[in-house]
Amino acid sequence: MGVEWQTLFRVLFFVICTGLFFIVTACTENTTPPMLEAFAYPSGSGYCPAGSRSGPSGATDGKVSADGIRYMVRTPSNYDATYAHPLLMVYAPAGHSRWESERFIGITTEATGAGFVVVYPDHKQLNIPTIEQLGMIPSEVTKEWCIDERRVFVTGHSDGGTASMALAVLDKTNKIPAAIAPSAAGWTGKDLEEFQCRDPIPVMIMHGKNDKLFPGWGAQTSAWWAGCNHCDVTKTKVLEGGCRAYQGCASGGATLYCEGTGSHRDWPNLNRIILDFFTHPETYQ
Repeated sequence: MGVEWQTLFRVLFFVICTGLFFIVTACTENTTPPMLEAFAYPSGSGYCPAGSRSGPSGATDGKVSADGIRYMVRTPSNYDATYAHPLLMVYAPAGHSRWESERFIGITTEATGAGFVVVYPDHKQLNIPTIEQLGMIPSEVTKEWCIDERRVFVTGHSDGGTASMALAVLDKTNKIPAAIAPSAAGWTGKDLEEFQCRDPIPVMIMHGKNDKLFPGWGAQTSAWWAGCNHCDVTKTKVLEGGCRAYQGCASGGATLYCEGTGSHRDWPNLNRIILDFFTHPETYQ
C-alpha cells in the first residue's frame, strides 16, 4: 500500500471513530423542501438540446446512484433545461440524512437563485470506495439535468468536509471538483503532505476557532493548499466573515481560510461568500 493510501486510511479511520460526536437523531423526518428561487438566465444561453435532459424542475427526491447512495436534487424554480448550470454537491455530516443536511447547511434557496443545481446525498460511513462513489454522483446528475461539467463544486461539513477535500486529492476523483469549500474537515496539514499537488484549484477552507475535535486543522490545510496553488504563504488579505485570502496565487488557485468562532458542530454563516467564491473565484486573488 502506498504512503498516500495509508494516510487516507488513517484519516478515514479517525473520522469514523470521532464521527459519533456529530451524529444527531431526529424523531420525525421533515422532507419539506425550502423555497426555491428563480434565476435570471442570460439571453442566448442554450447548451443542452431541447428535450435532451429529462430531469424535472423544482425539488426531486428519491434518486439513487448506481452505487446505492440516495440523493435529492434542487433546481431554480424557473429551471431552463437547455442552460448549462453549475452543480453544487453538498456532502452530509455524520449521521445526517439528505433532508437533515439540507436544513443544516441552509444554502438551497440562495444557491438556486444564483443558478446552481444543488444535490444532497445521504451520509454514508466514509471509506475510500465510498468517497469514489460520492464522486460519481455528479456524472449521473448530468445525464438528467443540464449541467456544465466544468463547474462542479463541492462543499460539506465534518464528514462532508472530509469527503470534499478527499475528492480533490484522490487520483480517481481529483479532476471532478472545479473548486472546494470544506468545513470542519478531518484532515491535518501533515495528512495532505503525503499527496501530490494537483493543478491549481480554488479552495475555501472553513474551520471553527473553538473546534475541539479537529483543533487548528483548517489553518494547516489552508496553508498546504496555498502552497499547492503557488500562493505567497506569508501574505494574506483580510476579507469579511473572518476570511483571509492568500496573495500571489497562480491563476485559478484562489485560496481562502475562513475561521469562525463556532465549535465543530457549527456550520459557518458564509453561504453567500461560498456561492460568490465558486462563481467568481478570480475576485478573491
